Amino acid sequence: MNAQALTVETTAIADVRQLVLLLDSREPLLWMRRNQGLAGIGTALRLEFSGPTRLTDAAAAWRDVAAAATVTDPLGRTGTGLLAFGAFAFDASSTQSSVLIVPQVIVGREDGQCWVTRIWPTGGTKPELPLALRPLGHEYRISLLPGALPADGYRTAVGEAVGRIAAAQLNKVVLARDLVGHLPAESDLRRAVSELALGYPDCWTYAVDGLVGSSPETLIRADHGEVNARVLAGTMSRGADAAADLEAALHLATSSKDGDEHAFAVQSVLASLRPHTSHLTTSEIPFTVKLPNLWHLATDVEGTLSDGSTSLDLIAAMHPTAAVAGTPTESALALIRELEPFDRGRYAGPVGWVGADGDGEWAIALRCAQVTPTGDVTAYAGCGIVLDSEPDRELAETRMKFRPIVEAFG
Repeated sequence: MNAQALTVETTAIADVRQLVLLLDSREPLLWMRRNQGLAGIGTALRLEFSGPTRLTDAAAAWRDVAAAATVTDPLGRTGTGLLAFGAFAFDASSTQSSVLIVPQVIVGREDGQCWVTRIWPTGGTKPELPLALRPLGHEYRISLLPGALPADGYRTAVGEAVGRIAAAQLNKVVLARDLVGHLPAESDLRRAVSELALGYPDCWTYAVDGLVGSSPETLIRADHGEVNARVLAGTMSRGADAAADLEAALHLATSSKDGDEHAFAVQSVLASLRPHTSHLTTSEIPFTVKLPNLWHLATDVEGTLSDGSTSLDLIAAMHPTAAVAGTPTESALALIRELEPFDRGRYAGPVGWVGADGDGEWAIALRCAQVTPTGDVTAYAGCGIVLDSEPDRELAETRMKFRPIVEAFG
């Protein structure tokens, strides 16, 4: 393709403490954790992809865009210069497009330093600097109700999946269900984004093309030749008091069912990354990660890139991991298509950002909802199903995983 030539200019600015208040109320672009990250305003370039090659096509298109850009970036740090926010459909057959969006204005904040990047078509007009903080719009509360797969249907699907696993058709499958609702006209989407960021500060809070959520799972971070990932699989609800909470964490850490589910996810990530790295290390045993409502089993993976892969190349190699699809991958995807009566869209797909040099940060789009331009809201939550899974317990786990989105909108 002949990429549109863009001019990019980054400058340091005074600290902007509230990135969310800079965003467009209807089309927020955000990648943030602990009030540090990137806020995008406007659209300088939008690229759409679909089908089985959506990730590799995006990687190739982004190389062309970066090669054609004229960049002035005296700061030269992670998150400055040319970059795009991205969100990709989970399944190759999805009707939901996958996108890379280059904003007109990006405001970054990290370790007390703030910067602004302006991006415009070469030969065109440099965009204004819309750095005024805009208060949130009117409050709204909506109920998210069962969608295409209600509770009884989900129990049935889990039971069917356990039967297939018992018949040795596959080892693990991740099954999701959906909740749906509708926003009032002119609702400020930043309200839900702000609730997520405040409630889950240690997660990646993101907003890309109507996909909003707070993900605890780093799919991949590529930074100057180093890569790292955090694999989460295995879940337990938090206890009602300190003693019960400690007991829940210990139960999760020693659960053979959750341990099996976690091991499949870790091996999936390692197998995907090995061809691209010169060395790869993991934490020796899984550790527990505490969120406001859940415990997760986690393993950190670190490595050094050996083949010049970009973060987009890596997510193309990794997606879908066993943490969001199952194992073996193709068998799990086939069963998901059979048992889930809806298109996942971008749920459980990669979401994040990529810079001109290919470095970037990508999470798995979990604890999320897709909001359409007409205000339809669809939220998703899923669980890893293995041989020991029990339908009632898996249903209860989805209710816990829905909580961040249900509370953010309700």
